[in-house]
Amino acid sequence: MFALSRLLPLSLLALTLACQKSAPAQPTVAPPTNTTFTNPLLPAGPDPWVIRRGDTYYYMHTTGNNLVIRKTAKMSELGSAVSTVVWTPQQASVTQRDIWAPELHFLDGKWYIYYSADPLCCDGHRINVLENANADPTTGAWVDKGRIAVPGNDLWAIDGTVLEQNGKRYLLWSGHEVANSQVQRLYIAEMSNPWTLIGPRVELSSPQYSWERNGSPAVNEGPEVLKHGDKTFIVYSASHCSTDDYALGLLTASATADPLKLTSWTKSATPVFVKNPAGQAYGPGHNAFFQSKDGTEDWIIYHANPQTGQGCGDNRSPRMQKFTWNADGTPNFGSPVAVGTALPKPAGE
Repeated sequence: MFALSRLLPLSLLALTLACQKSAPAQPTVAPPTNTTFTNPLLPAGPDPWVIRRGDTYYYMHTTGNNLVIRKTAKMSELGSAVSTVVWTPQQASVTQRDIWAPELHFLDGKWYIYYSADPLCCDGHRINVLENANADPTTGAWVDKGRIAVPGNDLWAIDGTVLEQNGKRYLLWSGHEVANSQVQRLYIAEMSNPWTLIGPRVELSSPQYSWERNGSPAVNEGPEVLKHGDKTFIVYSASHCSTDDYALGLLTASATADPLKLTSWTKSATPVFVKNPAGQAYGPGHNAFFQSKDGTEDWIIYHANPQTGQGCGDNRSPRMQKFTWNADGTPNFGSPVAVGTALPKPAGE
């Protein structure tokens, strides 16, 4: 996601693209029934994120210039969910632009949003943290906890997420090895609290395989944590978002391993989720995970473009589908389901 949409607010990007070419044809979507839904869930929504708290799902995605939370009891009804703007940096006297990949986490009895933004200095994007003590994150005041970075190593960084393992908490993100670098790598560092990193960062993955190096620059980004049985997985996005071949890769470790040790992780030599041209799913990636309302099903939510060559802009729409598990305990995401296909709603809805 280091392209034009990473440099402009999405609304401005859409206007720019509209001036360059006619609007693409919209995918045909079948009407849902009482027991089914269809993808996409929204007309646009890059970098989707979902978290469940009690009986409520909270959803966020990249808007470009602010932070918005959608609140719903049913993920299949995300399109009609109540939408609340919870943070606009300019109104909070914070100078930032190009706000990307927000994630909402509930830690130590409070809500935290991790988001990436360009502070108009310092070689570009950094990860920032907001805190809210209210029980409902769409209400109450959000407090700016500032930038989260490795002490003495404050470099370009995006796509922050949280891993909890062995009683400790860690931040995962996509960043640069040195200032002015282009290659995006995955890093991890221990947290002393939800807005502070301690100790050194450890590089967990870089774009080494050909399927991770489509487009320019080469990219590993959007790390997301998935746990199952005795394993911890990091599902990440690989290749540049400007290409149709943006895809998902997989890192695997024991659920009791030290995540700061590179030897704890095994990297899959092949992608685990790739484009489906026949189904109008190009560049599927930057995902999140959630369980069905009754807790019996595992679901992935991700963005994809409906047509070839649409890159990193507003055409990326959020889609979701149920996934299963292989005999060895690894996730089996299958193939992106075709746009407009009637799918059973998550169990319990």
